[in-house]
Amino acid sequence: MKKMNVESFNLDHTKVVAPYVRLAGEKTGAKGDTIRKYDIRFKQPNKEHMDMPGLHSLEHMMAEHSRNHSDNIVDIGPMGCQTGFYLSVINLDDYDEILLILENTLNDVLEADEVPACNEVQCGWAASHSLEGAKELAREMLEKKDQWTQVFADKAI
Repeated sequence: MKKMNVESFNLDHTKVVAPYVRLAGEKTGAKGDTIRKYDIRFKQPNKEHMDMPGLHSLEHMMAEHSRNHSDNIVDIGPMGCQTGFYLSVINLDDYDEILLILENTLNDVLEADEVPACNEVQCGWAASHSLEGAKELAREMLEKKDQWTQVFADKAI
């Protein structure tokens, strides 16, 4: 396969086993700050995907709640394939801390009674949300927490 500019395009999606959390990229700026991008895969690529209302609500909830657990969050956003999210952090290189932030954030989702910014003023498609869908996705991911470090069937990170 030809090497592509986008890291995830070089990942053999037929060999990964979701769910997992993996470092997908790292960039260091001119002043020494380091941005790390993590692939947080909820669903098995090309076999299953997250439905949009639940994914959309989970995006809002993770974006809001993750920042309660770390000041190093740059961004969290869904993958277009609807199988996971990318989490970008600055100056945070502790993989175990990333896992803890994710676990705490998903637990926040389970305890939530509303989706933040779920209205026409703060959201571009406010009609497409599901609190219960987001909770189900969080629950499924947390139930498989012991698998998060295993990206491929034959080896852990």
